[in-house]
Amino acid sequence: MCGITGWISFDRDLRSHAPTLDAMTETMACRGPDDRGTWIEGPAALGHRRLAVIDLPGGRQPMTATTPDGTVALVYSGEAYNFSELRAELAGHGHEFRTDSDTEVVLRGYLQWGEGVAERLNGMYAFAVWDGRRQRLVMVRDRMGVKPFYFHPTPDGVLFGSEPKAILAHPLARARVGVDGLREVFAFVKTPGHAVWDGMREVEPGTVVTVDREGLRSRVYWSLETRPHPHGRDETVAAVRGLLDDIVCRQLVADVPRCVLLSGGLDSSAMTALAAARLAGSGETLRSFSVDFAGLSENFVADELRGTPDAPYAHDVARLAGTDHRDIVLDTQALADPEVRAKMLTARDMPVGFGDMDASLYLLFQAIREHSTVALSGESADEVFGGYFQFFDEGARRGGTFPWLVRHAETLGDETGVLRQDVLDVLDLRTYVGDSYAAAAAAVRRLDGESDFEYRMRTISHLYLTRFVRTLLDRKDRASMAVGLEVRVPFCDHRLVEYVYNAPWALKSFDGREKSLLREAARDSLPASVCDRVKSPYPSTQDPKYAFALQEHAKDLVARAGHPVFDLVDREALRRLAHRDTPQVRPASRRGLERALDLALWFDLYRPEVSLG
Repeated sequence: MCGITGWISFDRDLRSHAPTLDAMTETMACRGPDDRGTWIEGPAALGHRRLAVIDLPGGRQPMTATTPDGTVALVYSGEAYNFSELRAELAGHGHEFRTDSDTEVVLRGYLQWGEGVAERLNGMYAFAVWDGRRQRLVMVRDRMGVKPFYFHPTPDGVLFGSEPKAILAHPLARARVGVDGLREVFAFVKTPGHAVWDGMREVEPGTVVTVDREGLRSRVYWSLETRPHPHGRDETVAAVRGLLDDIVCRQLVADVPRCVLLSGGLDSSAMTALAAARLAGSGETLRSFSVDFAGLSENFVADELRGTPDAPYAHDVARLAGTDHRDIVLDTQALADPEVRAKMLTARDMPVGFGDMDASLYLLFQAIREHSTVALSGESADEVFGGYFQFFDEGARRGGTFPWLVRHAETLGDETGVLRQDVLDVLDLRTYVGDSYAAAAAAVRRLDGESDFEYRMRTISHLYLTRFVRTLLDRKDRASMAVGLEVRVPFCDHRLVEYVYNAPWALKSFDGREKSLLREAARDSLPASVCDRVKSPYPSTQDPKYAFALQEHAKDLVARAGHPVFDLVDREALRRLAHRDTPQVRPASRRGLERALDLALWFDLYRPEVSLG
């Protein structure tokens, strides 16, 4: 896992621009604390920061291959979980290897198959190849978009990086955000290819982008396709279990300490049980980590989202699976610390966070990094198997919008309430969301003979898997890589995603509950308490002292009348929130405060040019 960046300029020799490349590369230091490397040849400049996970001494980058027609150079972030099979296949084609790294397998795979190497990879990855033989750059992103990848076309080439901050370090890129960028920040939708910053774009998941003197071209090598499902219930459960066993086995491969993120929910518990059993076969004990808040278990109050605290269930799983378990207990002072907020905002490059849930995720990963370098996560199982309440809510099923926006303000809070009315008028979020939903829903192909109900459920699944999950994956990648922790997401294996996506809804909910297929596939490895537990989302603090701390920070901000954040935020609305007497315990009631504070920090740290014209 690493950070990559680069600059292609067909009209100049970049060897005299090494300081600019160095500046871009150093923005990725958190993603790659173990090593750094740069490479410049003519119009191409590549930078890399490395987090060593496989072949610690041999995987240095940028990695090059010399051919009779020119040099081919690679910068690569991520993991190819099938690199051993590909290595054997490439050796059969006559390729010789100098290292044991998956990076060299990808480089040699490109030499053998060109950009077609993308279709052969199983994993999470973002990589760029400068092909000196053809004077072109090839950028590739994994199928589900687990690893981030941004680029910025220039008059004579392109800038690229794992994160926007790498591109913004270049003088050709302006830290400017226009109306559509702000809409992305506030609408809670994810438009494919959109990068918030003006002039910047994402390499979309499952896509190859090629840049040469003729311009820029893109090719989709994978998308979520509709196919008939060939199996009945028992065969489907067995197939899911077989896939999960294979995926976990592949994703446990590493030359550094590994662990799992264990919340006590079905998803992470299933992953923990399978991983612990796999490692136990070789005499190794799996480490597991959970996040908790000081006093939460003793003073927990159930609400519409969270009916039970996580800790008791996580402990049940840890006992049964025999893991070396540790609770990471966070206090309110740390959660409300402006420095933690600033670190998470810097990790994400934009104020699109989740308040204390972002802070706790960062602090959790920071604590885990003291013990492990690689962690397996249960992220994305809800999207794959149908775990959200919206899958069962008739209003969401027929709502004519993204299902997660149904009751969004009620359950998660309306952060737009703190914005100025003239800003809201310009953003026109209702129209923006409506247009985005229409485009997303139109991409779902209906199976011949599929009922109206099944098609609605397929559409909801498709929306979660192609829009919603990308927000969560980006959040987890940025928070983990900010502390040099590699988080792997087994439920994002494209084979599992394709298979379960095409299973009829009747199979996905055959016991009348969420995630029936996953529950049944892992039942033999889980305690009954977890199998019977109602879904509970990522935890949020209930300590009123957190809300009071936010109010104090907001009061300080209100006193800074000339702060540029008030070009967006309604100062009087923020003042009212900051002086509200009732402690705001529910996350939804804190969202306006958190959003305003995030925006203010964003202005302080990035000095963005914000244009509403």
